[in-house]
Amino acid sequence: MNSTSRRLLVLMLAPLAATAAAPPAATDLAALDARIQALEAQAQELRQQAGAALAEAQAARAELERMKVVQARDASIAVATAPPSAPAAAASGANGNEFNPAISAVLDGVYAHHSLDPDDYVLAGFPLVGEAGPGEQGLSLGESEVSLSANVDDKFYGQFTLAYDEEDGEAGISIEEAYIDTLALPAGLSLRAGRFFSSIGYLNSHHTHTDLFTDRPLAYQAFLANQFGDDGVQLRWVAPTDVYLELGGELFRGDSFPAGGAANSGVGAATAFVHLGSDVGIENSWLAGVSVLDTDADIADDGFAGEGALYITDLTWKWAPNGNTKDGGLTGRAEYFYEDRDGDYVDAADATLDQPWNGSRSGLYVEGVWRINRTWDTGYRYDKLWADDSGPYASDFDPLRNSVMLTWRNSEFSLVRLQLSRAEPQPRIYDNAISLQYQVNLGAHGAHKY
Repeated sequence: MNSTSRRLLVLMLAPLAATAAAPPAATDLAALDARIQALEAQAQELRQQAGAALAEAQAARAELERMKVVQARDASIAVATAPPSAPAAAASGANGNEFNPAISAVLDGVYAHHSLDPDDYVLAGFPLVGEAGPGEQGLSLGESEVSLSANVDDKFYGQFTLAYDEEDGEAGISIEEAYIDTLALPAGLSLRAGRFFSSIGYLNSHHTHTDLFTDRPLAYQAFLANQFGDDGVQLRWVAPTDVYLELGGELFRGDSFPAGGAANSGVGAATAFVHLGSDVGIENSWLAGVSVLDTDADIADDGFAGEGALYITDLTWKWAPNGNTKDGGLTGRAEYFYEDRDGDYVDAADATLDQPWNGSRSGLYVEGVWRINRTWDTGYRYDKLWADDSGPYASDFDPLRNSVMLTWRNSEFSLVRLQLSRAEPQPRIYDNAISLQYQVNLGAHGAHKY
């Protein structure tokens, strides 16, 4: 290449070299910086959206778990839980249950020692009838039962329970419950007919094997002979509200204490009750109730003839971590009884002892149970009765009792319970008792009531 050509090439490339060597314009830098900032902002927004989505997913999962707990609790909070809904009928029209009827058995036994001979146990102001009282000394078979239950069809559910017990060395088998429930009444209504435990109070509708202590509170022993059940009919209504609300009433034959003699042509007792309950967060729940039992007795087992009214208020509060009552928690419960009677005392053996029986008596119990874990729970119960100061069983002394218990549960279906109690049924007369109870459940075993 000659010198002329080289000079021409230099002249042609000089503008390109000047352009390549020149620094970028300020406007180009600003545009690039703005682009980078926009991308960073977009990335930050995406990170925030991802974090919010993750938090929302976690909150949704927590709400799902809470709803599961609440759903399980709501299913059991009914004091008189309705039977399971009927399964879909098979093509042949037969009941679709694989196990029909469900069969269950509860075996219960106890060893008890009392410092006061049970035959000498007298509760000041309150004659004890039926199975009420301190129980027997030594080894004995407690109240064991066998139960059959099933959906009859899409409209009815039935349950039949036989109970075995011993009293004064005599064995007895009785029909504890035999009733049908409706499954398809509209508007939250349900009807029960047959022999069953009344829904008054809290404990009364529960079978004794579900109790948290070995024996029933003194108030149940004194006013209901442990438990009130009879032949009758019950109508209940559960309101369609977020708060659990149940209203109900019952008519009974009136053969069972505190009624007696099936007065009024075989309709000698009537009840009315209201139960209300709800949750407080996911760890607390409560259930409260007000009940009344009206009786018209020809002659009750304690000699009373006339009209009586028993009022009961009850409150139960449960707390458990995350709402899981199986792994731990606290249960507090109290029931207060007030009885008013207007009639006469009739002594079948000596008519000279007959006298008016007008007055009132009352009683309560307060208990607390700590569920330590799935295996152990412990609790304390205080019982108190207030006697009438006039009438056939007048007393200036009011009986009381203190009890503590420790329960070991190998599973949901078996337990061993140790209980210590100190009762003062009469002034300066004490009954120090120790009992060791075992209990096992065989066969079908539904969830317990709240």
